[in-house]
Amino acid sequence: MEAMRTLVFVFGTLKEGFPNFAVNRGERVAGRYRTHAAYPLYLVGERCSPWLLDSPGVGHPVIGEVYRVTDTALADMDQLERVHEPDGYVRKQIALQPAANAGDVLHAYAYLKRAELFRPEQARLGPIAEYLPEHAKLYRGRVG
Repeated sequence: MEAMRTLVFVFGTLKEGFPNFAVNRGERVAGRYRTHAAYPLYLVGERCSPWLLDSPGVGHPVIGEVYRVTDTALADMDQLERVHEPDGYVRKQIALQPAANAGDVLHAYAYLKRAELFRPEQARLGPIAEYLPEHAKLYRGRVG
């Protein structure tokens, strides 16, 4: 059995009960977490994809969930997030803390969009502090 060792912070469609959760086969770390720094989270384009821009210090602390994932599950998440494509997300380690209090800082990977890919006119909503079910209803999965 493959060991679960990589921590991943999910803030959008990979959260439990959200459209791409089936790809997230990790073991959830109890509680909700928020980014230690503020980050801009937008719903972008006609698909209303949640983009967490790699612009720490801008926007809001973003709330999400943390999972321990296997290398195989991480590879599947990388594929979904298109990390090997020029316009894909970048998997980068960021600092988090429990959302309910200022507890110990935890480091986990998050899927961030390169800030230079963002065009303000593409934003449908944001910056927001948390991706909610009403946002997920707007999301359209990638075709093909």
